[in-house]
Amino acid sequence: MKNKKAFIIGKKVGMTQVVDENGVIVPVTVINVLENEVVGFRTVEKDGYQAVRIGYEKINSKKNTKPNNGQFKGDSNYRYIKEFRVAKLDDYEINKPITLDSFECGSKYDAQSKTIGRGYTGTVKAWNFAIGPMAHGSKSHRRPGSIGQATYPGEVAKGKKMYTRYGNENVTIQNLELISKDDGVILLKGAVPGKQGYVFITDGDQ
Repeated sequence: MKNKKAFIIGKKVGMTQVVDENGVIVPVTVINVLENEVVGFRTVEKDGYQAVRIGYEKINSKKNTKPNNGQFKGDSNYRYIKEFRVAKLDDYEINKPITLDSFECGSKYDAQSKTIGRGYTGTVKAWNFAIGPMAHGSKSHRRPGSIGQATYPGEVAKGKKMYTRYGNENVTIQNLELISKDDGVILLKGAVPGKQGYVFITDGDQ
């Protein structure tokens, strides 16, 4: 276990492939590391838990709201804040940047991002329901079927699998190997969910 928790926020660029020293083609996800800065802390005494607050996506203070600007000390202003729980707060300082120094090539890391949104879909696509007969006489090709009782209790039970929206959810992929880290760009072996959006990378040790 590492003494200091490793975490960083980046933006997914896309996927490519690299060739390792054995000539094997390795699929990798390219992540552009954003400017990360410690903007505050959460303490057990005040908040009930312990975490470091990281600002990312720098923004002009004039374009930010006054409540958001009030969370920052100094000249730095960020559009978003992300919290990472840590074992010790002594390792961090306000307005200090978070860099890739704590990351090691060959080590495994977890990547969290949002999956691609699938919109409003029926039960066949959302829950893998079976379809009905596809003959012309059938009137139940992709209908969900019975959803409740006629008399008692006469209502649809909570949690019933019905047509819904799916996708656009936070998903964490664990144990992705760090292939390289050069010039603020890191390569993670394998796929990271979602489109070109924010990715939260941690070592998963603490």
